[in-house]
Amino acid sequence: MVEQRTIVVTGCSSGIGAHCARALKADGWRVFATVRKTDDLAALQADGIEAFLMDYARTETITELVGTALERSGGRVDALFNNGAYGQPGAVEDLSTAALRAQFEANFFGWHELTRQVIPSMRKHGQGRIVQCSSILGVVPYRYRGAYTASKFALEGLSITLRMELHGSGIHVSLIEPGPIATRFTANALAKFNENIDVENSPHAADYIRQLARLEGTGPVNRHKLGPEAVYSVLKHALNAKNPRPHYPVTTPAKQGMFLKRLLPAGLLYNLMRWTD
Repeated sequence: MVEQRTIVVTGCSSGIGAHCARALKADGWRVFATVRKTDDLAALQADGIEAFLMDYARTETITELVGTALERSGGRVDALFNNGAYGQPGAVEDLSTAALRAQFEANFFGWHELTRQVIPSMRKHGQGRIVQCSSILGVVPYRYRGAYTASKFALEGLSITLRMELHGSGIHVSLIEPGPIATRFTANALAKFNENIDVENSPHAADYIRQLARLEGTGPVNRHKLGPEAVYSVLKHALNAKNPRPHYPVTTPAKQGMFLKRLLPAGLLYNLMRWTD
């Protein structure tokens, strides 16, 4: 009898995490799903998913989650899908250091802490999969997304280094780089923008007004936006393939961005991205 594989999936209140947690369970995985708010537990538990509270910005909740998962699984976590994150829009010069630090706590340092805490179990069993839900903005820059871009660039560098260091251990590390995916990400980003950016006194006010139309859903619809199932299709490969890839771009804009970074001189690429909305 094949032992059921276990996976920790973060950011499961909605969007990519919620879809992938349910799809993984349907595919036979034992899923330990995390959310930040108590109100988001019930929907996952109603679908038979073991759901827990965890906040990347609170180390004690990470430690508690890992301890619970190991206890319930008999000391085995076969895979980790780091996914929970948010975007802090705003020009770099308008970002307070506190806002930038908060972005890194949620999108980078917390991911590192959770990853470090599951690796010993994977090493003990001689196998494991670590999949990081990064972004195409971890590969190419984008105006007014400096905080988010910086956190994802950092994640890319740290994760690929970890992949090299774990070579031969049976533990594989992969990065998924989505472009536009239909989730609550934009709505959450708008809330952070309103919370931390002083539009009225910014030299970027005119651009912000134009950008806000997109964040508020009144601007043009992105015809390249896909559903979270597009992410799950590559997550399955990263979790099951004998030799998973280091990078999995998802959506046409993400694939184009990866291609253009390889093809174009840096100056030309950055000028092109400067005019991209």
